[in-house]
Amino acid sequence: MQLFEAGTPVNMQKKNDIRAEVRRAKRACSPEELARKSAAIIESVVRRPVFQRASTVLLYHSLPDEPDTHTLLRDWCRRKRLLLPVVCGSVLALRLYSPETPMTEGAFHISEPAGPDFTDFSAIDLALIPGVAFDAGGHRLGRGGGYYDRLLSHPAFRPVYKVGLCFWFQYYAELPTEPHDVAVDEVVYA
Repeated sequence: MQLFEAGTPVNMQKKNDIRAEVRRAKRACSPEELARKSAAIIESVVRRPVFQRASTVLLYHSLPDEPDTHTLLRDWCRRKRLLLPVVCGSVLALRLYSPETPMTEGAFHISEPAGPDFTDFSAIDLALIPGVAFDAGGHRLGRGGGYYDRLLSHPAFRPVYKVGLCFWFQYYAELPTEPHDVAVDEVVYA
């Protein structure tokens, strides 16, 4: 019995199966349940010493199916330097966020800040990373574009503490990985 289509790499098929499984699990949750879990994830992040010490934090402007980072942006924008990614072709650029920053709808319908690119990666203390799934080893499964792997593989990102944020049903014991995948240091889930 053949489990995967001929010509499809096994890891890619497994990754696509996990993406589909996570989509089904999200649809099975109520918006209220996801909101409660999202608040618990963010509260856990804020309590961590690594967040308290950080002065420059890379976040993401969450989509409706991701742990909600909008409260972090609102509550911490006056106390920390916050960065958001912007899709530029096949890479992610970083830009400073403030409530006064004009936001535009970018690629994949994600709100992105206008302004100049932030290039001092060595100033980033903490990176909060989204993902479709994470595993116990910090491996991340993204949406398939490789944007975060390309960003996080930059040599200046090596010392940056990376935290993956996800819901409980996105946390796996082990995920299929590729040599170019960049793991996070910690995963926070609820």
